[in-house]
Amino acid sequence: MNKRIRIGVDVGGTFTDFVLVDEERDLIYTGKRLTTPDDPSAAILDGTARLLTEAGTEPAQVHSIVHGTTLVTNTIIERNGAKIGLITTKGVRDTLEMGKEIRYDLYDLFLEAPPTLVPRHLRREVAERVAPDGEILLDFDADAFRATALDLIETEKVEAIAVCFMHAYRNPDHERQAKAILMEEFDATPFTISSDVAPEIREFERTSTACANAYVQPRMQSYLQRLETELQAQGHSGALYVMLSGGGITTVQSAREFPIRLIESGPAAGAMAASYYSTLTDTENLISFDMGGTTAKMCLIDGGQPDRKHDFEAGRVRRFQKGSGLPLKVSVVDMIEIGAGGGSLANVDNMGLLKVGPRSAGSAPGPVCYGLGGTDPAVTDADLYLGYLNPDYFLGGEMRLDMATVEQAIEEKIAKPLGLSTLDAAIGIHNIVNENMAAATRMHLAEKGRDPRRYQMIAFGGAGPVHAYGLAQILKLKRLIVPLGAGVTSALGFLVAAPAIDYVRSYVSRLEQLDWGHLNTLFKEMEEEAKGLLVDAGAQPEEITLTRTADMRHIGQGFEIAVPVPEGELTPGLLPGIREAFFQSYHRLFERTVRDVSIESMSWRLAASAPVPNIKLAFGGQSSETGEALKGTRQVYFPETGFAACDVYDRYALHPGDSFTGPAVVEERESTTVIGPGGSVTVDPYRNLICALP
Repeated sequence: MNKRIRIGVDVGGTFTDFVLVDEERDLIYTGKRLTTPDDPSAAILDGTARLLTEAGTEPAQVHSIVHGTTLVTNTIIERNGAKIGLITTKGVRDTLEMGKEIRYDLYDLFLEAPPTLVPRHLRREVAERVAPDGEILLDFDADAFRATALDLIETEKVEAIAVCFMHAYRNPDHERQAKAILMEEFDATPFTISSDVAPEIREFERTSTACANAYVQPRMQSYLQRLETELQAQGHSGALYVMLSGGGITTVQSAREFPIRLIESGPAAGAMAASYYSTLTDTENLISFDMGGTTAKMCLIDGGQPDRKHDFEAGRVRRFQKGSGLPLKVSVVDMIEIGAGGGSLANVDNMGLLKVGPRSAGSAPGPVCYGLGGTDPAVTDADLYLGYLNPDYFLGGEMRLDMATVEQAIEEKIAKPLGLSTLDAAIGIHNIVNENMAAATRMHLAEKGRDPRRYQMIAFGGAGPVHAYGLAQILKLKRLIVPLGAGVTSALGFLVAAPAIDYVRSYVSRLEQLDWGHLNTLFKEMEEEAKGLLVDAGAQPEEITLTRTADMRHIGQGFEIAVPVPEGELTPGLLPGIREAFFQSYHRLFERTVRDVSIESMSWRLAASAPVPNIKLAFGGQSSETGEALKGTRQVYFPETGFAACDVYDRYALHPGDSFTGPAVVEERESTTVIGPGGSVTVDPYRNLICALP
């Protein structure tokens, strides 16, 4: 593989993180800038330019930039996307509001339903009908469709159109005719065809996914176009790629067409970085703990790979209540995400209880200590007051933190209303956010039937290493890994993730009644599409790996499980092996086997990927000011000791083989690692901090 210079950019709610990998010199450079929420590209351009200067590299030398963004999920959460119209089969215009006809909270008399993205007057019908087996029962009325689209665009002034016809997952012919009309006559208006974005069974979910994609299309298309143009104006001639929610990397063209697939692109990067370190450190089972300025994400890494799922619920009305959001048929890394970050705000509620999050100060105005106008104390303010952060070395000294204002804010907003000392209020903020994250992690482990004693933790993100030791103690974990450059590890995840894509086709049938010719045709179509996209993303055809699975269930069940499917041409002779693979997968999940009930397939999936880039962890651009690992001591609070003198280490002066014991604080430019009393730390060959807890 040719040696190249690549940049990863992670746009978060508070900070935008950067990692530049120079494969020629085997060096990694890192950077961090406050996110510019009104125009995220401003921070990207500024940070990229600075990173290139530090690395002594010209923009034209950069092979590619891989980008992840929260713009899609923010658009859906804030409900500020495009005005869209939906065109569907006559008689089913109310699918979005009918949903599953299930109340997500049965006993709430004032239940707030998830708002639909398309009001009823913008949901239109046309005559056409396809049967569940794909047979055309009523021809598509092209003239009526053309008139309906024209009225939505010219009279209603919609900015995008979604098309979702009944059973189009089984036979997309009518939707393809509609697509041809939109391309030929209304090409200036973005549109989404359900059989392109989510060719899966279940009408409500497919319609919801198509509408959500159309809802974010205009904004994402404009954003990506602007970013590409501005990067080119800076002198960048390399490609711009985008991370998918499932952890793969795709082209900008694909991202423009299917932006809903980016809804979890930023968090997915952290999971891919954790997977990389799992392999690097030969640690099979890891809890990935990524705590930034706005949220904390926990993901389980097993055998070097994160769990994935093929459905996601966005913009929940009630944060942890399943069914209160928009169901989406997209592949995502399976993780739990809560409003617990460095910018999470503390407040005293109406019952006189201390609460932390989910509201965040973000980058504007940010926590009180930033001095940018914030008035409510945040987690970062409490961490500063407790001595975990150095007010003179935040972002390597570029951003000085204001301790006096923090003390005043905690006292006035938290301590006095609760009748506490300022110290106890700060301790309360720190402990509550740790307990919130521990509760979420326990819930995630329990839901997946995993034993926490099998796991170790890897911590990263700007705030992750500050809280990781305390979180690991609560979870009773015995080993903690903190990588060098932990504050920007998510951005590194963009560069260690393989170009990858997932495809799916629904084909419902009992196994003994499968049409093997039709099934082989489905896989051939998916393979051709996948190879074409990955080659466009820079992969070599001979390097692409294809993995097949199917969603199957016993007849009468309401859920499916993933079952491996053999490569090559599928024939009736493979049926016993496929059936046995189902029994093995079922037993692994439920520890039982039911052999006398028929099995049916629901959907068939193809995962395609190229090789993972080989990156050596030789960090450059940061050096120790003195060359001495021990910088000095400062007063730091620990539950076991209260405020006590604590050793402070320079992260960049620690080398493989070095070791020390807690209590200790390790400072680097983008993050700070806190080690409690009794912890012992060694530096491994890759300069990761490996901490053994007592």
